[in-house]
Amino acid sequence: MQPAATAEAVIETHALTKRFRDGGLAVDHLDLTVPRGSIFGFLGPNGSGKTTTIRMLLGLIEPTSGSARLLGQPMPRAARTVLPGVGALIEGPALYGFLSGRDNLIRYDSADPEADPRTRCARVDAALHRVGLGPAAGKKAKAYSLGMKQRLGLAAALLQPRRLLVLDEPTNGLDPQGMREIRILIRELAGDGTTVFLSSHLLDEIEQVCTHAAVMARGRLITQGPVGDLATPGRLVVTTPDPGEAARVLMESGVGEVIIADNRVSGELPSDETEPADLNAALVRAGVRVRAFGVERASLEDAFVALTGEGFDVAG
Repeated sequence: MQPAATAEAVIETHALTKRFRDGGLAVDHLDLTVPRGSIFGFLGPNGSGKTTTIRMLLGLIEPTSGSARLLGQPMPRAARTVLPGVGALIEGPALYGFLSGRDNLIRYDSADPEADPRTRCARVDAALHRVGLGPAAGKKAKAYSLGMKQRLGLAAALLQPRRLLVLDEPTNGLDPQGMREIRILIRELAGDGTTVFLSSHLLDEIEQVCTHAAVMARGRLITQGPVGDLATPGRLVVTTPDPGEAARVLMESGVGEVIIADNRVSGELPSDETEPADLNAALVRAGVRVRAFGVERASLEDAFVALTGEGFDVAG
């Protein structure tokens, strides 16, 4: 029996599992909820099950067990109803190398039974310009760089208005400027009401653009939620010529795991409602000479290492 869909979930899975014929378990009982209107980062190292999950969500492969819903409908059973509202870029675009970028998009658009042929050229040109390929529209796809091919695949996904956009490693092959442009485009799409599901192995990319995220490792879901809630708490850092006294005051104020390194004292913020400003005031009252005081921002990398004990590819 299919579980009831959550009203505000654009993607929802229940115990979704994929085991291949050789016995390998690619995805293991995945319970995933993607809120409507979010930019949702699907995060994990290469080989963690992200692409297999996406292929099941879109009905490209059958799950071994469990269930998945897109836009409130069961997949793959409702694929014909659901997929016209979904744009996708998975494992790089499939292109005809002998055709220009524009002609490739015309082919994509012509294959869409809901696409109005009278407005096809305008739609194709708008998609090309939106991803920055207008000047290269007449160039053959086989001469495109990897980054340009990624842009063309994204343009294909944007030929029609989409309720959901599924992107698998969309910045693969892009230079830093290209990555920045794609991040801006994703924010614009979300601002227009499109839910964006963004799979990536780049922690920095997820932190910069996503509102929500899920972390995968070895086929299993480790955690999910708003990006701000996933990062581990920041550490308090005090620079002072009185490190011993500062450490004493901070420990008495509830700061945990206090570490002294030369004139730098750091520790975990108290779990109660103590404000950093109150800790600074306590140091001053005790006569500690505070040269610098702040809270170091924690990152998703810290969270991933804490949850899995593994390192991670932060930037590429």
